[in-house]
Amino acid sequence: MTSPLLATPGAVQADGIDAGVAAHYGDPYAEQRALAGRFGVVDRSHRGVLRITGPDRLSWLHSLTTQDLERLAPGLAMEALVLSPVGHVEHHLTLTDDGSATWIHVEPGEAESLLEFLTSMRFMLRVDPQDVSADYAVLTVLGPERPAGDLGGLRLEAGLGTDLIVTRPELPGVVEGLRSAGGALAGMWAYEALRIAAGRPRLGLDTDHRTIPHEVGWIETAVHLTKGCYRGQETVARVHNLGHPPRRLVLLHLDGSEDKLPSHGADVMLDGRSAGFAGSAARHYELGPIALGLVRRTVPVDATFTVDGVAAAQEVLVSPEAGANVQIEAGLRRRGNLMGRAR
Repeated sequence: MTSPLLATPGAVQADGIDAGVAAHYGDPYAEQRALAGRFGVVDRSHRGVLRITGPDRLSWLHSLTTQDLERLAPGLAMEALVLSPVGHVEHHLTLTDDGSATWIHVEPGEAESLLEFLTSMRFMLRVDPQDVSADYAVLTVLGPERPAGDLGGLRLEAGLGTDLIVTRPELPGVVEGLRSAGGALAGMWAYEALRIAAGRPRLGLDTDHRTIPHEVGWIETAVHLTKGCYRGQETVARVHNLGHPPRRLVLLHLDGSEDKLPSHGADVMLDGRSAGFAGSAARHYELGPIALGLVRRTVPVDATFTVDGVAAAQEVLVSPEAGANVQIEAGLRRRGNLMGRAR
């Protein structure tokens, strides 16, 4: 689906996984500064949206995901994961409950496979999961001065900024209301630059089929460590109590003298050998060219890499000592001023 906001003067459509919404509206650096300094709204209407009704919905989701959802209070938003039987991340969910239904939004293209999994796990429970992506869209409001209260639609305070789930016909009006209140309209390039700087991974861009929650910091934001059994829990418990994950997320500070960003999936090279891979990359208005990388845990924290021929220093986001009851050192907390603190 193509967003109606692409008709905005100056809009340039994004490509790849973010096709269908704007990469920018003419000045991506000004859009970044607006999101970091005041507030703005980002069109993420290409994301998938699921709605689950039925009296058993929360206990059912509690049993299937990494998060404690059994007594989720209406209006509270959370992140959660669906893991494979061996603990690899299959889905990353942002969700809330409005008292009568649970709402979930996921990466573009993920709604169909998530719905297929959920439908296969219904059994005799009173739940009705539906893909409502054709009818509902996601907007994200970022910035230290973003308004409190009703912004239109269903509000989720989880992840980066404030997410709004709105009906598709309402989308242009909600955006216009935020712009009238002083917010900027910003594209995915600005959003991605702030997300990468904050050390927040995206499923499928900064992860692969082997990723486990400890490697990318999701153990802190999307996993409840003392809840009951769920698929993949054995891996989470084993790493958390006894060992360390094989890889760790880093922020790559790229040599700004090179006029290119690394391609997605490019090898992160150390001494002529691959030490991992590069995920998302962007040009940040203050930090310059940056990327997220997933590298071997044992790589020295002061090592300098080469990615697609570009020199790259690393900044630790997930500690080499993660697991074994050691808290992850998440760059998100330290870097909150780069994307606006939650209100």
